Amino acid sequence: DVYKRQLFFMGLILACGILLLPLCHHYWQRHQLPLDEFYLLYGLSMLGALVLVCSQHFASFVLGLELLSLPLVAMIGYPFSPRYAPPLEAAIKYLLLSGVASATLLFGVALIYADLGTLSFEPLIQTLNQTGTPLLQDPLLLTGIMLVLAGIGFKLSLVPFHLWAPDVYQGAPTPVTALLATISKAAVAALLLRWYLTGKGYEVPQLVWALTLIAMASMLVGNLLALLQQNIKRLMAYSSIAHFGYLLVALLALSQSSSPGLAVEAVSYYLVAYLVSTLAVFAVIMQLASESNSCSAYPDDNHPDDCHRLDHYRGLFWRRPLLALTLTLALLSLAGIPLTVGFIGKFYLFATAVAQELWLLLLTLVLASGIGLFYYLRLVLLLTFRVEKEDHISNLSPTLPWHSSNRLTLISLALLTLLLGILPTPLIELIQALATAVG
Repeated sequence: DVYKRQLFFMGLILACGILLLPLCHHYWQRHQLPLDEFYLLYGLSMLGALVLVCSQHFASFVLGLELLSLPLVAMIGYPFSPRYAPPLEAAIKYLLLSGVASATLLFGVALIYADLGTLSFEPLIQTLNQTGTPLLQDPLLLTGIMLVLAGIGFKLSLVPFHLWAPDVYQGAPTPVTALLATISKAAVAALLLRWYLTGKGYEVPQLVWALTLIAMASMLVGNLLALLQQNIKRLMAYSSIAHFGYLLVALLALSQSSSPGLAVEAVSYYLVAYLVSTLAVFAVIMQLASESNSCSAYPDDNHPDDCHRLDHYRGLFWRRPLLALTLTLALLSLAGIPLTVGFIGKFYLFATAVAQELWLLLLTLVLASGIGLFYYLRLVLLLTFRVEKEDHISNLSPTLPWHSSNRLTLISLALLTLLLGILPTPLIELIQALATAVG
């Protein structure tokens, strides 16, 4: 049963990696930048994500996490040219804060090891499963678990560990931002689900309350700050913070449930919905940046990189209908509008919260979703505005041919966003089989 769940999440990560790869290739080719080192780092990061999903031991957990994170540092600053400072700045920020998070996590692992005498997950799970032994009576173990949770919170950019995300998302090359927002977070979320489930973390009140506060803060802070953004990559950073706050709602439904099936189903489906929708958004961003004459990989002071500003997307329906349609479907899915995969994912969240009577989380979820609906629909409306031909915002290269792989990727993501919203049964049945195995 454990192996089935691991294979599901591994397949999900590999599918995302395959869909993202042709977009990365075209992006670097367009800017005439070296590719070999990037693909090596990309492969190492993917390997780290797969190791993380499969880890059964704190040693493999830390190894997978660092194998995932360290290549990301190099990719964020890639290809390290003094002509373009933002990627270097973003790489330094991510390196420093990721180092602090890793040190925190390792200190937590050390405390757990000092208490249990082993790095295997099994003794920790057995200790947490012992009835009649409150965790407060073992402060060393409780502190260790909370420090590990803080390290995981950084990797998922949950509040209050989120401060790195907007600057790094904006400064990193767009393919790396897409990797950060999807594969990197999906691997950590899969590990958190398994660790919380098999260790019965929902029976530890201190852990439940900590996750509840983090979930509420992430939903509200992520959506409120997204309202202020004029850069689409920063907007997606805050959107990601909010969505993983939503994901914690389904995880916390385990805290009141004797049968974890529905909550596991909700987490798994919502993760699929998030990955499909977010990949579609970044596919459009990368294609539009490649077509734009005003978006250079190395802008100088006289030619600022303004192709990621929201104004650059004004009137996209009249200039690039396929890009605009794909972006619209993805944004509607992230907002949870019916007939999209995001609606089914959001419905699962509401169902689990109502079933377990998590009224405070449900109220926060409703409020945060309403705020999120505003900025997603604002961007959709911006796509329909008409602009004059001589407007600098319309500065797209009319002769640049589309690569067939890019077109196929965009169409595939758009169809997945619709089909999984209209015909979700096959995916639901697959996830239900995993959830039944868990229960």
